[in-house]
Amino acid sequence: MRRSTRRSRRSQGAALPEITLTPLIDTALTLLVIFMVTSPMLNNAIKVDLPKGNVKEDIGLQEDLVVHIDKKNHLFLNEQSIKSDQLVGQLKKKIGGKKNKTVYVKADKDINYGTVIELVDRIKVVEGIERVALATKKYT
Repeated sequence: MRRSTRRSRRSQGAALPEITLTPLIDTALTLLVIFMVTSPMLNNAIKVDLPKGNVKEDIGLQEDLVVHIDKKNHLFLNEQSIKSDQLVGQLKKKIGGKKNKTVYVKADKDINYGTVIELVDRIKVVEGIERVALATKKYT
């Protein structure tokens, strides 16, 4: 007798609540569009047009110390603006006594060659830096 009463209650119109997915999907798609629009802006915060090269020398290495120099000779250490006279001190602070560090120099192709060499020379003086790599853009 119990089974028949259960069936009769379901057939009488006791509806199960439904979850509408439309607002959830709308929100997810809106967030996706926002991330798609803002992510390229975050990656290209510093505008540096790298020279082209055939070899990508930094395969397998971590880019934990990157020095950018843009067309207007502005220096950046790990995407933070820095004055030229503070570079050595900030590099020493970032290294923190560790050894065998590599510093990547990403200089705009329109920068004077002498300026890049002076920058590399100042970086090489810092204790703990084993290599200074000049970044290039691979030919396509």
